[in-house]
Amino acid sequence: MNVLSLAALNVWRRPLPQVLKENVMDPIGASNTWRWYGYENSWIVLDGMAVQSTTGGGHWGGGMFIHAYDMARFGYLTLRHGKWKDRQILSNQWVDWARTPTPAQPTYGFMNWFLNTDRKYLPSAPASAFTHIGNGTNMIYVDPEHDVVAVVRWIDTKAMDEFVKRLLAAIERK
Repeated sequence: MNVLSLAALNVWRRPLPQVLKENVMDPIGASNTWRWYGYENSWIVLDGMAVQSTTGGGHWGGGMFIHAYDMARFGYLTLRHGKWKDRQILSNQWVDWARTPTPAQPTYGFMNWFLNTDRKYLPSAPASAFTHIGNGTNMIYVDPEHDVVAVVRWIDTKAMDEFVKRLLAAIERK
């Protein structure tokens, strides 16, 4: 992720938090409280200016720090296949690619897309469900079949499937 961030920074020629804010977070109505940091030693000189290359994970002082409200909005964006209201924020093709299992690990799509291929990742969820997971196991559960997004903070990895099982049971009882 760190190499990808550095490459993207060199393509966009401006800090990735600005790119994310303008192209994703503002259009989906996210708050202004989320932050995305690089490591202390991840500064580079870009076009004569010191710019921090952001990191992928929220560890060692770097990564994205975001609250549940904004996580839910991002989950809703991915539930709607990259579309927010009448605007396509993420291309359909990109979302399809992100949700395509990799040969090396069938439950893994793009960087933060954890897939439920063959219901191996979350046995209680439909195969079409996926999650976005952050450090500390902060989970955005996305379930297109049930039209549901749920944000769970600091959940034990072993408890994720039980959470999904109870969530879906509650939905089905309504």
